[in-house]
Amino acid sequence: MDVGQAGSAPASDGRGGSVAWEVLLPAASAPARARGRSLQAALREAVRSGRLAPGTRLPSSRDLAADLGVSRGLITEAYEQLTAEGYLRSGRGAGTWVGGAVRAAPPRARDLAPRPPGARADFVPGTPDLSLFPRTAWAAAQRAVLAELPHHELGYPDPRGLPRLRTALAELLARRRGVVADPERIVVVSGVAQATTLLGFALHARGLRTVGVEDPGSPQHDDLYAAAGVTPVPVPLDGEGIALDPLRASGVRAVVTTPAHQYPTGIACSARRRAELLDWARSVDGFLLEDDYDGDFRYDRAPVGALQGLDPERVAYAGSVSKSLAPGLRLGWLLVPEALADEVIERKRTMDLGHPTLDQAAFTRFVERGDYDRQLRRCQHAYRERRDALVAALEEHFPGSRVSGIAAGLHVIATLPQRYGPEERFLTRVAAAGVAVRPLSACAHARTGDSAEVRLVVGYAHLSPARIREGIRLMAEAASG
Repeated sequence: MDVGQAGSAPASDGRGGSVAWEVLLPAASAPARARGRSLQAALREAVRSGRLAPGTRLPSSRDLAADLGVSRGLITEAYEQLTAEGYLRSGRGAGTWVGGAVRAAPPRARDLAPRPPGARADFVPGTPDLSLFPRTAWAAAQRAVLAELPHHELGYPDPRGLPRLRTALAELLARRRGVVADPERIVVVSGVAQATTLLGFALHARGLRTVGVEDPGSPQHDDLYAAAGVTPVPVPLDGEGIALDPLRASGVRAVVTTPAHQYPTGIACSARRRAELLDWARSVDGFLLEDDYDGDFRYDRAPVGALQGLDPERVAYAGSVSKSLAPGLRLGWLLVPEALADEVIERKRTMDLGHPTLDQAAFTRFVERGDYDRQLRRCQHAYRERRDALVAALEEHFPGSRVSGIAAGLHVIATLPQRYGPEERFLTRVAAAGVAVRPLSACAHARTGDSAEVRLVVGYAHLSPARIREGIRLMAEAASG
């Protein structure tokens, strides 16, 4: 609906007449005996709801009656009634306006984005430090792209992504993660979540109705595969990664894995287990679905290469910038085996017609100029410092604790001495003190009741060293109270 603002003339249809406002059209077609009351009610509700803002000038009664196809008397009567009620105001020779007495609050859109719990100390894992986002370098990349991008590249893109970005990603991933990266097999996606959904649809199209998921593991995998019609089947872990005997017994032909730094336990899949998993995939004509969610962040030795590099026809590989830049960019990549490529690409095409071109072009420039490597080094330094601060704080305030999974990633597993248990009591106490933390049991598929042992998944990337130390102190005071 096109309405004029205060002090403006009524909206015009380009021929000198005022536009019939859509809000009044249903009322104008009401039965003749009820038409007057319907017009008044529709106009009253438009003012109350804010669709007609205070100060909006209404068309003359003659023009609006002509546009609506009703008698001028009905419009005049409606204007007079609503003026008497205070909804409208008028002056001799000055027209009719929406009054200011009724100021309905305009409806506000709700924000359903996940937010931190507002705790005094928040150790919930999964979020990087968003203040490290390289705003200046990213803005420079966007400005350069807007100045240089050919007009034709603003059309619908290749659903796999811009060729230049796929070429840059192939070089980056081969160099940093040891993948076998054919640019023709790379699909630019809206984060690992979309990569997972695409893989779920591709598996379903091949007749697979189940997929193995690590237990404990990420609940996101379960939900996304289930949404694609593929039922998740929990597969337990041992000290080397996914346990082989339960995997063989599960009957699945595809399994999700986080081999570089298992989420949440922090296990790095052993070389022997990697070979065994690949042998299993070949034996069942199946696939390994590798989620490399934090493979770039390894602190005490060189990063473990991606599993995909050992057999790119049996491993689908997914990663994103959610931990290195920001999850709000919704930018990631999927390397697919040839057997799944056509289905994944077609699903990507029908799902969204391709990732936004300007974002792809900006990230391409960011990678090509070395800005992404610099960002990874910056994050690596900051997160190693925070990991060390967390380990030291746990040693100081929870003496006797065991900390594992510290070699990589953005979280650790802290196993507290039994005197702090049982788990439910511990969680109740620290929550009352304003400390948010996730137990390891929350990542398991089957809850076994209150545990005497307290094992926590402690995220640290989003916190400064000072806040880490203060938060662990608060947690210890609450647990000992």
